[in-house]
Amino acid sequence: MSLEWETAAWSAAVAELWDRVDETPAEDAIAAMRALAGAYPGVDGRAAFELAGMLDAQGREREAEREYERALALGLDAERHAQLAVQYGSTLRNAGRLDEAIAVLEAAPEHPSTGATPRAFLALALHSAGRHDEALRIALEALGPSLPRYNRSVRAYAAALTDPPPATEPEPATPLEPEPR
Repeated sequence: MSLEWETAAWSAAVAELWDRVDETPAEDAIAAMRALAGAYPGVDGRAAFELAGMLDAQGREREAEREYERALALGLDAERHAQLAVQYGSTLRNAGRLDEAIAVLEAAPEHPSTGATPRAFLALALHSAGRHDEALRIALEALGPSLPRYNRSVRAYAAALTDPPPATEPEPATPLEPEPR
């Protein structure tokens, strides 16, 4: 068997497990993904990424964090790296590690498979951190390109949420009126 065939078969087994995850008891789903991760024939972080996702989906965020970090250390293709940023950033946010979540989501690579999703999750993390104006700005900027009209207005209103007000010209000096005697 070639490595390419083994990887394709492994990917198909992972996809099949995700297709039935909602009908599978949590511990069984995790055990099945652990077995698949252990059988992964590759040398990158795909197995750790899939295991992290399963742990995360089953409410085991602490374990998921370790697997996300391991997946990053082993390396991922662009698509999975983008997806990992969303998932890991969300997990960090849920764990109350807001500064880390914001950093991961701000650095999320762009990829068609995630579209504006990293920006949406960044807005959630900023909101959780009490940075409401920034959160709303990020959300509006992410939404903007999908609007059929009023894009310029939405961009301007979004920018006004966090940009300092423009410098105003000082009022011209008015001559002082003499005081009555």
